[in-house]
Amino acid sequence: MPLAPCSSNKPELLFLAHRIPYPPDKGDKIRAWHLLEHLSQRFQVHLGAFVDDPDDWRHCDKLRGVCASTYFVGLNPRLGKLRALGGLLTGEPLTLPYYRHAGMQRWVDAHLRAGADRVLTYSSAMARFVMGAGKARRVMDFVDIDSDKWRQYAQTKSWPMSWLYRREGERLLAWERKVAAAFDASLFVSEKEAEDFRELAPESAARVGHYNNGVDAEYFSPERAYPNPYAAGVTAIAFTGAMDYWPNIDAVIWYAREVLPGLRAARPELQFAIVGSRPPPEVRELAALPGVLVTGRVEDVRPWLAHARVVVAPLRIARGIQNKVLEGMAMAKNLVATPQALEGIHARVGEEVRRAVDAAELARETLAALDGPDLGAAARSRVLNDFTWNRALARVDRLLET
Repeated sequence: MPLAPCSSNKPELLFLAHRIPYPPDKGDKIRAWHLLEHLSQRFQVHLGAFVDDPDDWRHCDKLRGVCASTYFVGLNPRLGKLRALGGLLTGEPLTLPYYRHAGMQRWVDAHLRAGADRVLTYSSAMARFVMGAGKARRVMDFVDIDSDKWRQYAQTKSWPMSWLYRREGERLLAWERKVAAAFDASLFVSEKEAEDFRELAPESAARVGHYNNGVDAEYFSPERAYPNPYAAGVTAIAFTGAMDYWPNIDAVIWYAREVLPGLRAARPELQFAIVGSRPPPEVRELAALPGVLVTGRVEDVRPWLAHARVVVAPLRIARGIQNKVLEGMAMAKNLVATPQALEGIHARVGEEVRRAVDAAELARETLAALDGPDLGAAARSRVLNDFTWNRALARVDRLLET
C-alpha cells in the first residue's frame, strides 16, 4: 500500500481508534476528539478508525481536514459479534476478533514502514495492530480498565451471560497487561483508575499514568440562552448519555422504576428525561411509565441540561471519569450521583455535588436538590479549576516527544 510523502516538517503520528472520534457525542468520542485535535497541532496525524454508526460516515471529511491521512473501516456490529465468537476457540478475549481487519493492518504496516515513529492507540483493541511496531514509540490510552467493566457486568447477569462476561474480564485483563508491558507508556482517565491498574499489572506500574478528561466550559456554559425543550408545567430531572451502553441502561431503568415513583407521589409535576441516542427497547418501554420521557438522539444536549432542575447520574456500573457528570457540573446544575459516577472527580459532597448510594438516598438527595441550596455555581467552579483539556493533554505531549 504505497503512501504519498508528507510535506510538513511536523513529526508523524499514527493514531488508532476503535471508533471514529467525531462527532464528540459520547464519552469515548469526546476524549478521543479532543486528544486528536490537540495532537494535530504538533504532529502529522494519520488516523485509522472503525465506523460503527452509519450516520457517522458524514463526518469523515471533518476528520480528513484535521489529519494528514485517514483510513476508515465500516464495522457491522452483528458481523463483529459473530467474529468475536471465534475467540472462544482461540482462547483470546472476544474484543480482539471483533476488531480484526486485514485492511487496517496493511494500512498501519505501510505507515510504519514509511517512517511513522510515534503511535497513539485509543482503547486496548487497537493495540493489536502495532504490537510488532519495532522502534516506534507507543503510547496506549486505555481510558478505563475495560476488563473490570466486564467483571462488573458479570455480577448483574445470570448464566450463561455471567460466565461469558466473567471470561471476557479475565482474558481482557491478560491482554491489557500484555499491552502495558509492550508499550512505552499507558494512560488512564484518572489517578484512581491508574492506581487500580498498577495493582492489577505491577510489572508495568512504572509506565502507567493518567490524564483527566476535560470540558469545554465555554460551550457548556450556563450563561447562554437555550430554548426550553420541556413541556409547560414540568419540573425536569435529566439524565444524559449514549443509551446503547449497558451501564447507562441499567442506571435509567433503576432510577425510573425504583426512585421516580416515590418522588412523583410527593411532586407529581416531576419528569425524568432520558436524553441520549439509540435507546434499546427496554429503555424505550420506560416512556410508558408516568413522568418518564425518552428523547432518543438530540442535536444539542445543552438545552435539556439548562432547563432541568436536577441532573442525575445513578450509575451502578462505572469506571473512570464520567463526561455526563462533568457536563452537568459545567452547566452549573444541581447534580445527584452515585459514588461510582463521581469516581475521579474530587468534588466536595454537600457543597458542590450530592451523593447517594441506594434508591432511598437517591430520592432524598433529589428532593434536596430540588428544594435545598443551589450547588450549581460551586460545581462549575470545580470543573473550571480541575478539568480543562489543555492542562490535561500536556501530559500526552511529553510522553510522545520523549
